[in-house]
Amino acid sequence: MTDNDRPLAVFDLDNTLADTAHRQRFLERSPRDWDAFFAAAPQDPPLAEGVALARESAEECEVVYLTGRPERCRRDTVDWLAAQGLPEGRIWMRRNNDRRPARRTKLEILRDLARTREIRVLVDDDELVCEDAERAGFTVVRARWAATSAALKVAQEREGRT
Repeated sequence: MTDNDRPLAVFDLDNTLADTAHRQRFLERSPRDWDAFFAAAPQDPPLAEGVALARESAEECEVVYLTGRPERCRRDTVDWLAAQGLPEGRIWMRRNNDRRPARRTKLEILRDLARTREIRVLVDDDELVCEDAERAGFTVVRARWAATSAALKVAQEREGRT
């Protein structure tokens, strides 16, 4: 079976694979400091449950990453994934000026991917993304192993930032 024949396991990054708790403070102030929030991402500790699930998924699936992080964070993201020993995979990121809700942008990409590949699972911490993906017929694992952040939820849904 070639990589193009393998089903996809789609993983979110923030609070699914990467623990963002140490940088939440940048979202709790007004105005939110998005530059500092994303600049601190390379220091995210890995979330053991998410990392283990990604490695396990790589046995049967091609692992790919779907994040609300802006494109300008690509190099830091690629380096972080490699430093954690996570499977290599394509990364879909938000355009730098895209402020649509994460559930819209992610579902759009999932549907595009599903046109040519089986999506075995989506692993994400955002409840709204998970609900919409399930309604669209995707199998979802809710990443509930990180501390939740009200500021991050607002950022994901209302501000289209992550």
